[in-house]
This record gives sequence, C-alpha cells and structure tokens, in this order.
Amino acid sequence: MTMKALAYVAAHPLADFAIRETELPTPTLRPHDLLVEVRAFATNPADCKVRGTRSGTPQAPVVLGWDAAGVVVAVAPEAAGFAVGDEVYFAGDVTRAGCYAELVAVDARLVAHKPTRLDFAEAAALPLTSLTAWEAVIDRGVRGTVLVIGGAGGVGSIAIQLLKAVSKARVVATASRPETIAWCKELGADHTIDHRGDLEAQLAAIGIPAVDFVLSTQHTEPLLPQITQVLRPFGELALIDDPKSLDIVPLKRKSLTVHWEFMFTRSMFGHAMASQGEILAKVAALIDASAVRSTMRTRLGGFTAAHVASAHAAHEAGTAIGKIVIAR
Repeated sequence: MTMKALAYVAAHPLADFAIRETELPTPTLRPHDLLVEVRAFATNPADCKVRGTRSGTPQAPVVLGWDAAGVVVAVAPEAAGFAVGDEVYFAGDVTRAGCYAELVAVDARLVAHKPTRLDFAEAAALPLTSLTAWEAVIDRGVRGTVLVIGGAGGVGSIAIQLLKAVSKARVVATASRPETIAWCKELGADHTIDHRGDLEAQLAAIGIPAVDFVLSTQHTEPLLPQITQVLRPFGELALIDDPKSLDIVPLKRKSLTVHWEFMFTRSMFGHAMASQGEILAKVAALIDASAVRSTMRTRLGGFTAAHVASAHAAHEAGTAIGKIVIAR
C-alpha cells in the first residue's frame, strides 16, 4: 500500500524549494509504534534546518514535520495505551520520517490523546513547543520572575502560558512589533520589553532589578552579555537556539546555571521517552481546563507544497507569530 507525502531528495535552501507531492510506501511499524492518519501538522524552524542539511534518495526521500495531530489507524504489539480510532497529538522523532504525509509511524511513548476542546489543527500547534517549554522551564521548577526572549514565537507563546498556569511566575516577554506585543500580552505576559534595546534599563523601568530565570529562544549569542547582567546570582539560563559559539565564562561570577534544551534528545537516545507522552497528557488537561490555549495563529487548508513553502518562508524571515498549521 502507498500514501501521499510531501517530500524531497536533496538538501536545499528555500530559494531552491524542492518539496513535492509523491507516493511513498505506507510506513512499517516498529514494536512500540502507532500508525496515525495525519489530520493536521504544524511547521517549525527545525523543519527548515533539516531541509537545508539532510538529503535522501529517490527511493527514500526526506519527509519533514514533527508536530501533528490525527487518528490512530493501527497499533503495534508493544504499543500501550491506545486503540484504533483514538485522536492523538505528538511531536515524534526527528531521526524518522515526519508528518508531512497522510500517514506517519510514531512511538506510542511519545504520544498523548488530543485535548478534547481543540480541533486537529489547534492541537497540532502544540506538541513540539509544549515539550520544549516544559522540559526547559517547568521540569526545572522555575519560580519567581522569568524573562522569555522571543515571546511571540512558537516556544515563547506556550512558555508564557505554562509559566503562568503551572509555575505562577511573573513573566516578562520580549517583543518588538505592535502585533507581537499584543500577542504576548494576550497570552498572559505581565510585561513586554524590546530585545533590541537595553534589557537591564527596560527591566529597571518596570521595577525589576534582576530576573530569576531566562528562557532564550533566539538571539542568545549577541544577547548573552545582557542576559548575564540581568540574571540574579545563582539564576538560570535555558536556551533553545543554535549559536555558532557561546562564551559562558562570564557566567561564573554569578554562579549561573546553563541548560541547553533539545526536545528530540529523549527519542534520539531512547532516554525516558514515556515522559514526553506524560507531558503532553498534562498539557491536554490544562487545555481542557481552559488554563492554556492553542498557539495556532495561521491555519492553511490543504496538504500542499505551496503551503509548506509559504510556512517555511515565514519561519526563515522571522515573521511568524505563534504557530503555522497546515490542515486537511
């Protein structure tokens, strides 16, 4: 049997966009897998990075996408907790074929039942960013005042909400445009400041001499001296972006802790994988209790290469607010 997928063969830049609709074999299940009929998938900057570095072959092209919601259509022998017909959402494993397709195989330990309050598109916006934010911030027991750099992005958008709903933190988010400032405040940020300006001066102007924790989703390398300045002694920095280099020697003076978050680490190394399914179940409960909302900002109708190209262009231009979702 075959399925339709959006795939490419050779790694390429956006200018040479080569993702096309193709017919591929239906995924073969591993012992712990679910086969899921994809109803909606979200795009992420990670998709663009993989497109630019990973190549396949004509026989096995690359299928991107690790953020989806859909319906279980088959269950492997060792996959527990799910049945055919269940509505689920998940981020999956970046080392495996992704969800820009009609069907995807995913390890059941990485999956949770979809929030009942959300449709498939709204749910697809959440898994990857929720896992990133939860592992970077909530799992670390963050309290007090938190600075979220890049508050209007996918991770920032859900981090603001989780920090308010779970940690009861005071949240300052960076945003530089009227529309991103409004978005961050709508999601619950107590204050917004501009990452292009003097962070310490802007924080002082709102009565915050230092912050307890910084979640940096972008611009970590150029902002590191300012981040070091605004963190209190024994404070913490979590980052998710990919600086070319990071000089953390100046952090010693304040005994600062640095955590580099990569939510695919668990699936890549088979380390405590079930924790991600558990996190997504907790997020679903927060959604269904109306404590957190979907971060979907843009919904595109139809699994087409043109929609993927549009989403990738927004990610690379840095203009995306919240999450971009492509739904059937």
